[in-house]
Amino acid sequence: MKEKRGIIIGGAIIGLLAVVSVFLGNPKNMGICIACFIRDTAGSLGLHKAEVVQYVRPEIIGMVLGAFIISFFKKEFSSSGGSSPFIRFCLGFMIMIGALMFLGCPTRMVLRLAGGDLNALFGIAGFACGIFIGILFLNKGFSLKRNYKQTKFEGFVFPVINIALFILLVTSSGVLIFSKEGPGSMHAPAYIALAIGLISGVICQRTRLCMVGGIRDLVLFKDSYLISGFLAILVAAFIGNLLFGFVNVGFAEQPIAHTDGLWNFLGMVVAGWGSVLLGGCPMRQLILAGEGNIDSVITILGMLVGAAFAHNFKLASSPEGPTPNGKIAILLCFLALGLIAYFCSKSKSNSKVKGDVKVG
Repeated sequence: MKEKRGIIIGGAIIGLLAVVSVFLGNPKNMGICIACFIRDTAGSLGLHKAEVVQYVRPEIIGMVLGAFIISFFKKEFSSSGGSSPFIRFCLGFMIMIGALMFLGCPTRMVLRLAGGDLNALFGIAGFACGIFIGILFLNKGFSLKRNYKQTKFEGFVFPVINIALFILLVTSSGVLIFSKEGPGSMHAPAYIALAIGLISGVICQRTRLCMVGGIRDLVLFKDSYLISGFLAILVAAFIGNLLFGFVNVGFAEQPIAHTDGLWNFLGMVVAGWGSVLLGGCPMRQLILAGEGNIDSVITILGMLVGAAFAHNFKLASSPEGPTPNGKIAILLCFLALGLIAYFCSKSKSNSKVKGDVKVG
């Protein structure tokens, strides 16, 4: 119970920080969204040309650095990698396609519900369904194989890149592109956003907070530890939204969201299925990358490229709804996920689930 109290308090802090970041300038119901923030960063780096979503988000940088700093000083930092890197890249790519169909990652899905956006219910249902599909393959022996110890230098590279990105951001470098309108132009002050990311990164590293892991562990092991953290985010963010007057209950006219329930559902099936095969949600991948996991870095690069691809080829949804190209992409993702899950499964035994798949 003492251990669970820690993740509940940590989740509540993240939920409140997400609302505070909205108060300070982030888009509504988007205090923290890993998928949206990686997409914005991709735009700022010039990887896509959607002018309304281009900004290097300090929250992402802070989460990586927070996980790096605390894991280093707790002597938990360890460089490792080499576990099916290209498949992980592809899974990260597809998770982003699914998330941008829904317009949010699992974290934003919870924050949208906390703000009264009932479209998030379709996303939650789809996300859980995707995780259940993934669990079926875990029980059949799905594995991306073991990883291998790498040099410490390799583990340091990703945090250093994030530090460099933040320096470019605060110096208003001409290298980066910044939105002049739209969601990309809406953000909390950079240093405060970095601090929010750092705090969130430390909390996630110490508690192993992961929504995919929460649902997976509840189903497989009847363990409610991880899911309690996301329930705490939901409750705390709802209370915070009430205090700031941000709650707007309903389906229509929600910020940066659409009302197509079917494609909200299917998009998050893809995100949930892909995430459980990877062993963690997008937020968890950031934390693992900060701890020195190169496989998670490869996954994040897949998400970055997926975000750029989604906007360059009109796959991402908008408040008007999903695009025809996006619908086709989601169906192709189902096919690709099915092939990956099938060919990487080796038996019906579930005795190695915790050993073969990194528990979030």
